[in-house]
Amino acid sequence: MNMKKQVQGSIALLIGTTIWGFAFIAQSVGMDLIDPFTFQTIRCALAVVFLVLCAFALDFRTCGFRASAAKWKDPKLWRVGFLCGCALFAAASLQQVGLVSTDAGKAGFITAMYIVLVPVLGLLRGQKPPKSTVLSVAMAVIGLYLLCCADMRAINRGDLLLMGCALAFAVQINCVDALAGELDGLRLNCVQSLVVAVLSLPFMVLTETVDVGNIVSCWLPLCFAGILSMGVAYTLQIVGQKHLEPAAASLIMSLESVFAVLGGWLILKETMTQRELIGCLLVFAGVILSQIPAERLLPAKKAVRQ
Repeated sequence: MNMKKQVQGSIALLIGTTIWGFAFIAQSVGMDLIDPFTFQTIRCALAVVFLVLCAFALDFRTCGFRASAAKWKDPKLWRVGFLCGCALFAAASLQQVGLVSTDAGKAGFITAMYIVLVPVLGLLRGQKPPKSTVLSVAMAVIGLYLLCCADMRAINRGDLLLMGCALAFAVQINCVDALAGELDGLRLNCVQSLVVAVLSLPFMVLTETVDVGNIVSCWLPLCFAGILSMGVAYTLQIVGQKHLEPAAASLIMSLESVFAVLGGWLILKETMTQRELIGCLLVFAGVILSQIPAERLLPAKKAVRQ
């Protein structure tokens, strides 16, 4: 892959991951006021509106309204968006239900295990990760464990659901890598968000009490999670993955846990332990290692005298 494109992809993913990390704070605050599927439905609906407006605004001066509208008729866009959206809905829903019986730290660690599952699924597609990526994943796993949880001796029902969540995220990342191709990342994310919103709606109506007053009170977390996290960050994921191998991309995305802890430290004034700091450094080191070309890590072969 082109080095310049790789750098651009890494930056796009890094920005998106930073937004996701700080979105944990918005989601945490939002969950104090409204139920999970209500939050998920509304945030995705906000993302759809935002992305549709952005698509038409970006196309208005270049190709006009009709040409912009025609771009939405691509059947591949809807087919790929549906598949990615189903995987994303499964991941988000399993995570939310799993959190009921699992503490947040352990949940963050298990969810982030998609960094292990992504290269495994890649092997099924014939993609063999370089040795440096394997080492990077190992460092990141250890770092995430130190960062997210102090005790993993017991496995409960919530943990199993979160393992399913990690698998669903790995499937979504591989779907984007295998199917997105040259599709418009903004429109693809819009369709993906629409699918998650539509699938979440029945659960919101049938299993939760919708309080309009609480929804209005929760407007700021909803806007952050909807417009920035779902709208901007997931678009950056699709754009960034076009220039990176899925295993390397997933490692960058694992920084979400690091930025969540940093966000709690900066905004909520939470303290960071020595264990968490070491975990952050290990995850950062793993990500940086994954971005170094393999040939730079291997010693140059000495010329053989004839």
